[in-house]
Amino acid sequence: MQKLFIIKAGTTFSSTLATLGDFEDWIKTALGMMPVPVEVVDVAGGSDLPSPDECCGVIVTGSHAMVTDNLPWSLRLESWIALLVSASVPFLGICYGHQLLGRAMGGEVGYHPLGSEIGTVEITLASEAEDDPLFRGLPCCFAAHATHAQSVLTLPPGALPLALSLHDPVHAFRVGTAAWGVQFHPEYSAAVMEAYIAAQAESLSRKGRDVEKLLYEVIDTPFARSVLTNFGALVQGCVK
Repeated sequence: MQKLFIIKAGTTFSSTLATLGDFEDWIKTALGMMPVPVEVVDVAGGSDLPSPDECCGVIVTGSHAMVTDNLPWSLRLESWIALLVSASVPFLGICYGHQLLGRAMGGEVGYHPLGSEIGTVEITLASEAEDDPLFRGLPCCFAAHATHAQSVLTLPPGALPLALSLHDPVHAFRVGTAAWGVQFHPEYSAAVMEAYIAAQAESLSRKGRDVEKLLYEVIDTPFARSVLTNFGALVQGCVK
């Protein structure tokens, strides 16, 4: 039987890991019960990637690495993503995974000219998202958690823009019929977002960010989380 693979592209802060778990834990929680096997592959730790025909779906996590670091494991993952898109395997890239999808398919990724985006932000859906299955049932504007320094600066040829924020014009896009990238974190809970702000408080303060305000503005983001449940439903429909 095919599996849903969560490709682990890194790990969270040690302080967050000790109390709240890691990327793959949050994704599994947000997905809920799945009728297909779910397997975690630690590509950043050196694990081998499955062949596309073993996959009924793939989710690539966030990472504290930068896409432009061109780390060997990341370049291997980037090439593999292109194979998945060619095979029409349902794919969801989150943050780092979103950026890797963008670059794998011919887009440009780099540091955002306005600096990093962090905290609970407002996401606005583009008109193209109206009939998109990943965003089914979501309002035109909703809250989501974000933390990133790099962005998809130029979309891949033929990619469909689906969502934006005031900071970042490419918060979600689709390539082909079954591959999505979301810059925001649908798997984050409010507690995880607070932990990320707290872990970076000193750096944020040095950059002139109001840490207390960022923490105060953190709220639950149920609409953003439904992106993962929608993706889970898509995967179930593709099991062979």
